[in-house]
Amino acid sequence: MLPARSSIFRCTTLPCRRTAPFSTSISAAAARRQKGRQPEEHEDKWNYNRSSLFNSSSTNEDSTKFKLVTANDLERFSHPPRSVKMLVRDFIEDSLYNPNYGYFSKQATIFDWDKRPVEFSTIRDSAEFDAVVTERYAAYEVEKQLWHTPTELFKPWYGEAIAQCLVSEYLLKYFPYEDFVIYEIGAGNGTLAMNILDFLRRHYPSVYDRTRYTIIEISENLVQKQRQKLSRSHPGVKVIHKSIFHWDSREPAPCFFLAMEVVDNFAHDVVRYDLDTLQPYQGYITIDSEGEFDTMYTQLDDPLIGSFLDLRQKLGHPLPISRLFRNFPTARRLYRNLPFAANLSKEEYIPTRLLNLLRTLRNHFPRHRLLLSDFSSLSNTIPGVNAPVVQTRVQNTMVACETILVHQGAFDIFFPTNFEHLRDIYECILSQPSTQPTQGPESQLIPDPIPDRSTPLAPSVNSITLGANFFSSHQSPSLNRRNPLDGVFSASGLPVGERMSSVFKHAEFLETYADLSRTVLRNGENPMLDFYKNVKFLF
Repeated sequence: MLPARSSIFRCTTLPCRRTAPFSTSISAAAARRQKGRQPEEHEDKWNYNRSSLFNSSSTNEDSTKFKLVTANDLERFSHPPRSVKMLVRDFIEDSLYNPNYGYFSKQATIFDWDKRPVEFSTIRDSAEFDAVVTERYAAYEVEKQLWHTPTELFKPWYGEAIAQCLVSEYLLKYFPYEDFVIYEIGAGNGTLAMNILDFLRRHYPSVYDRTRYTIIEISENLVQKQRQKLSRSHPGVKVIHKSIFHWDSREPAPCFFLAMEVVDNFAHDVVRYDLDTLQPYQGYITIDSEGEFDTMYTQLDDPLIGSFLDLRQKLGHPLPISRLFRNFPTARRLYRNLPFAANLSKEEYIPTRLLNLLRTLRNHFPRHRLLLSDFSSLSNTIPGVNAPVVQTRVQNTMVACETILVHQGAFDIFFPTNFEHLRDIYECILSQPSTQPTQGPESQLIPDPIPDRSTPLAPSVNSITLGANFFSSHQSPSLNRRNPLDGVFSASGLPVGERMSSVFKHAEFLETYADLSRTVLRNGENPMLDFYKNVKFLF
């Protein structure tokens, strides 16, 4: 079976950037100084950010003095920078989305059947279907960075399932009093928008006439492709060239927000935990004057990372450390006394940009309904907790690397999503009061305020105070709805809150909304159900 965007074998010969073998721990000596005693002699040799014993760089530059930059600062650069340092999320975002050398700006191509979508009823079995896709892949240039999505592989039937989901909700709750408003990010070739709008015009013409479809797209190349594909058939579609993280308009109407196969490429930060204190340290990537990469860790001071960790703690999501170490400091001390024992936990990749998206939805799309789908698990990831796949296409073969420290723009970097944790975080974010932050991309780094529950006018109890079983389907039905928005009433005239989101497996969602007869092979197999078993939906 052909895997989606998955690695086939590990990278052993690609020119990945070199890294120092002992470049992934804070200085234990520095930690001891913070506690008021001098470091022991051996501590300085093994636990520095950059080890003097195993320094792979030919320079002796002090990376702590490098200029601190962000992905926004680097947008004007025509080539990857030198002698700088940045948070890991900025390195990933710059690598993928820089307008001059980013992967999606210059390298990536999304597989497309063009005008010849496959006739599933003519294919014998899944092995033959794999062969058909492989043959179509071979038609692309060998060095093209190429991947496929379910929207493209199973068009138009996959897109029509999405359309049926959205229109069912719209007809139930809003028609004929409100327009059918849809926003989509990461729209790729524009195929999903085309399939949805074609389906509405054919099956629900009165709904189609009231549809407002807007695509928010960061890639200039894809903006042009989307406009070219959609302008003739559906001239009312708006394609806005902007990052969703820079969005500054408010949509007051009820709307549906689509994020299909896009959040896997949202930038993450790296956090590691001091095994003495369990305090988090944030990761930076440094680039010296020769273009060599390294990593360093400092005490947590980034507000976005801190906000995510605080939110996770309130929701009761555990640290990515063994229960033994979390609960028993003595076990940590015994481990730390072992020769050459690490003083930091292994890397954890946390979805800080995804947190930005959820805040944007709450603040600028207050009456939205989110439909999000992406990978819930991945194989061939680099080491770490919630770690990504880092891969590139070489001579028509996908090859994975074992580090994130790779040349900017040449590699795809994509992450799995813990959908159950995402659901909890999303509902918690929506339960907090909407804010109108200062304009600009950095405004969303400000932590959300904690609601004051001490006054009679404070909002009713939210998910934070309801315990770990708050989102369980076994709870009271009233707990499965959000707090009503001010001034928003149901069809009955009562202020009833929206239904909370649920997580669905890929097959569960399609069995509910898709016309599965359209993708059945001659032997009875259905690749639209059988493929993408590592994908889930949030709706």
